[in-house]
Amino acid sequence: MHKVIISDTSCLILLDKIGELDLLHKLYGSIITTPEVKNEFGLPLPDWFEIQTTSNKNYQAIIEASIDKGEASAIALAVEYGDCLLIIDDLKGRKYAQNLGLQIIGTIGIIVDAKLLGIIPSIKPLLEKIKRTNFRISVTVEKILLEKAGESN
Repeated sequence: MHKVIISDTSCLILLDKIGELDLLHKLYGSIITTPEVKNEFGLPLPDWFEIQTTSNKNYQAIIEASIDKGEASAIALAVEYGDCLLIIDDLKGRKYAQNLGLQIIGTIGIIVDAKLLGIIPSIKPLLEKIKRTNFRISVTVEKILLEKAGESN
């Protein structure tokens, strides 16, 4: 397991909307994020979050030319750490991070991992809550997720 977990904003917003932000703490212990992500989230973060600023603001500015400020700051910080796991959902941001060789996971991947590790009994209730938000999951992807979690019919 990675020692350093860095999160972008979308995961925090989605897990907060479905009342499952604590899932990050149960899975990873502490989470690192940036002041930009904290500002985008807009709510107080639990004390198991650590806020860190990237040391190379020029590099972050270069990334910001392609993606949003929060994602750029999280990616820049992940590059500084090297061996870490970056939680990011936005497709453009994910591709950018992967092109840099960063290891990534999305919110849905976190939920599946929580099930596989026995932290939650089922992903179905969480997927139902997510479907009531503005986050979209296709029927095909939902089927794949349920199979991966061992919950297919």
